[in-house]
Amino acid sequence: MTDDKSKRDFRDRNRVAGDEEYEVGYFASKFGLSIPQVRELIARHGNDREALEREAKALGVR
Repeated sequence: MTDDKSKRDFRDRNRVAGDEEYEVGYFASKFGLSIPQVRELIARHGNDREALEREAKALGVR
């Protein structure tokens, strides 16, 4: 299901939509991860953007 572009509030900016390919792809490219790695992070830590970014940075350091 696509995002409703007529809704202009910003409630979901702090979430990563794991079912939206473009969001998962963007997140993967931003942190140099594969799409399966991003999906694993979302499954493990939820879709909170701040938590995912923190975990992605830690994953990149390893």
